[in-house]
Amino acid sequence: MLKGKVALVTGSTSGIGLGIATAFAQNGADIVLNGFGDAGQIEALRAGLAAKYGVKVLYDGADLSHGQAVRKMVDDAADKLGRIDILVNNAGIQYTAQIEDFPVEKWDAIIALNLSAVFHGTASALPFMKQQGWGRIINIASVHGLVGSVNKSAYVAAKHGVVGLTKVTALETAGTGVTANAICPGWVRTQLVEKQIQALAEKDGISTDAAARELLSEKQPSLQFVTPEQLGGTAVFLASDAAAQVTGMSIPVDGGWTAR
Repeated sequence: MLKGKVALVTGSTSGIGLGIATAFAQNGADIVLNGFGDAGQIEALRAGLAAKYGVKVLYDGADLSHGQAVRKMVDDAADKLGRIDILVNNAGIQYTAQIEDFPVEKWDAIIALNLSAVFHGTASALPFMKQQGWGRIINIASVHGLVGSVNKSAYVAAKHGVVGLTKVTALETAGTGVTANAICPGWVRTQLVEKQIQALAEKDGISTDAAARELLSEKQPSLQFVTPEQLGGTAVFLASDAAAQVTGMSIPVDGGWTAR
């Protein structure tokens, strides 16, 4: 479905980003991975995806908390692979505290990575996409881009910002062959969520399995975690010709969380 396309997926060495990058590779796209981790493990991941799916896979370790690093990553991807067709802005971090106790440096770091990096990546990719008359901006927001939760002021603010930026991008690219959409996952058992499960288990003196069930029961009516593979399938749909007129949308994949 995506043979001949180039997809850059940020935060793709694990979790949601890896699920999306894998889904794109399965559908024939060449991939640029980005993220932190052990160099040997990342190289094994890169080589494994390339060998398994017969596509080109590059890795760029850019620190996305710096705007110029984001822009250089996009330019380098287009230079090395000849084009940039799909940009998935996925990388993110989390920190929880009440507003009055929220460390300023944590606020700045979350806004830089979860929101500003999306702006810089989008601004850099759009000229390539508009010139070729085809492109997909896919932003991984969150249900927290649609609703709020206590103790997550920076994360909620950033993800609401991503949803707003997605709408503006869609309006500015309407009719160009470029679309912009946000995927809004509910609970996915990523490293970020695993930390919350562990913290809940320790606070309540319960097992991690019981903590996971408690976490789900508070928000997600399906009582099941969303999987990276399911989010990969959603991203592939948004990159397909079937979604050519789907733009400016925020699509919850949340087990019914935002249906309440």
